[in-house]
Amino acid sequence: MSSFVDVTLPEDQAEGTETVVATWFKAVGDQVTENEPLLEVSTDKVTVEIPSPATGVLREILKTDGDEVELGEVLGRIAVGETAASAAEPVATKPPDAKAAAGASSASVETDDRSSELSPSVRRMIKQHGLDAGKITGTGRGGRITADDVEAYIASAGSAMPSHRVKHSTMRKSIAQHMTDSMKAAPHVTSVFETDLSAIQAHRAAKKAEFEAQGTRLTLTAYFVRATVEAIRAVPESNARWHDDALEVWDTINVGIATALDDGGLIVPVLKEAQDLDLLETAKGVQDLTERARAGTLSPTDVRHGTFTISNHGVSGSLVATPIVINQPQSAILGVGKLDQRPVVRDGSIVARPMVYVTLTIDHRVLDGHSANRFLSRWVEVVEGWPSGGHLGS
Repeated sequence: MSSFVDVTLPEDQAEGTETVVATWFKAVGDQVTENEPLLEVSTDKVTVEIPSPATGVLREILKTDGDEVELGEVLGRIAVGETAASAAEPVATKPPDAKAAAGASSASVETDDRSSELSPSVRRMIKQHGLDAGKITGTGRGGRITADDVEAYIASAGSAMPSHRVKHSTMRKSIAQHMTDSMKAAPHVTSVFETDLSAIQAHRAAKKAEFEAQGTRLTLTAYFVRATVEAIRAVPESNARWHDDALEVWDTINVGIATALDDGGLIVPVLKEAQDLDLLETAKGVQDLTERARAGTLSPTDVRHGTFTISNHGVSGSLVATPIVINQPQSAILGVGKLDQRPVVRDGSIVARPMVYVTLTIDHRVLDGHSANRFLSRWVEVVEGWPSGGHLGS
């Protein structure tokens, strides 16, 4: 008689406000090997692989694509020691959701004998739009109807105004909720300064080859992080969390780097203990985090415990963005706009200089305008006077 091992959501993978099953790599009845990737789960921040806990045959899938899961919940079961060829017991799939089953009697999905093969999310979509599953062509495995198939069918049916629907990803839904919650939780105020990047551009030109010889790209973001550390030292409450009875000021500076993804998502990997790094170490850390963010290989640990965030929105062309929504429960977020050659007055003459607008959006419960301006004044001082000042590295 076979023994069974549960496939569960590990505690260290439950980072985020919501965790859903993204993709099963194996089907019921497939042979699996211990530690091989079995499925992916997605949170609002990262997508992570769940390895198989044992060698055997995947006998049950209890949570299918799109299902929300909680810490410790059983996702499936593996029959230990079996092989796909020798497995004799019938395989099992997730039982239908009770609510979906109750509502199915009034939905046109019942007109199709494939209804038992539909995932809960597809079944809900078909019911919501009053569709007949028998009229929808499935492009999934074995002709199974997917969410994309339903969306395509809805679009092809036509309407008064041509349109199409793009299903929200788990990350996009969570970003929307997080932004809404942040605006509700904290009064946002933004200060705007302008700064000249001539000094750090000159320093970067002198050091770029040296850094590249060590496998590191010297980006402007690395300089921005170093300037941010110095500004936080000048205004420690910018690196804090509001509580109703007190302000919790962090002694460690963990800088989140807002990173846009190719699919339109946004993630904030965190450079830990930035106060202890020099410029080279900062550049290495930024490069590692952003590369893994865009490759989709960040771990939950990489996006935890940020105390301050930088949004370098200028890389996509914007001059100023305000207010940049605070990454709660932090108290401030720095925005850096597009680098642009602009005419400025220097020593009575008009000259072209590499200029950027920099903003600080603050939680007005924590900081006031004077504190924000003091933060930005120090930030600009560091950038325009590079590399003078302590703790900046070389």
